[in-house]
Amino acid sequence: MMTLRDEWEAQAKNWIAWARKPNHDSYWRFHRNQFLDVLPPPGQKTVDIGCGEGRLTRHLKSLGHDVIGVEGSPTLAAAAREMDPAMDIRLADAAALPLEDACVDLAVAFMSLQDVDAMPEAIGEISRVLMPLGKLCFAIVHPINSAGRFSDRTPDAPFVVQGSYLEASRYADEIERDGLEMTFHSEHRPLERYVRALEDAGLLIQALREPRYPEEAIVAESSRRWQRLPLFMHIRALKS
Repeated sequence: MMTLRDEWEAQAKNWIAWARKPNHDSYWRFHRNQFLDVLPPPGQKTVDIGCGEGRLTRHLKSLGHDVIGVEGSPTLAAAAREMDPAMDIRLADAAALPLEDACVDLAVAFMSLQDVDAMPEAIGEISRVLMPLGKLCFAIVHPINSAGRFSDRTPDAPFVVQGSYLEASRYADEIERDGLEMTFHSEHRPLERYVRALEDAGLLIQALREPRYPEEAIVAESSRRWQRLPLFMHIRALKS
């Protein structure tokens, strides 16, 4: 079986086209702004882990963050550098960050930890590079979302968990929209696994959000089913 990192490298060109089409996905329509609500203001140094082609990294820079991007896919890391050659983009695995101990006061992992093969080790690495009282802010596919599926696309469709919420499992979502195709390769993990990883790394949860799908972002009636169930989860944790 290919690693999640290898799967994302195989999908890199599809992801670049997907991520860079304005208003194409939830990032542009509402999710980025919802996530920014849990971030502290710019501090000394920010690291964006699993930065992909760099769309959030560039936005953080525009907000005043002195930011380093870390990405495991060579194609995506190269694409991030091409968009902003002045930005510090480093090719590395999230579980082996190319950073010194206690060198950043903010770590961001936006929609990447569910795509990291060694998630607990990655969170341990994040703790290592955070300064005392530094913060980790991350967004993931909500574990209830990744545990099941709606039975159909109607607004009142039942949501069904056919397997086990409590067991980790790999999955792939194949999506076609407006002529673009993308396969998202991830691993479902129950919430406890993320919380235990934070606990083991000495990180204390300060905030947890289950943002709602906003009414103004509805583009089709089928989207209304997601107003009954969270798509994402946002967590801010403090290094004690």
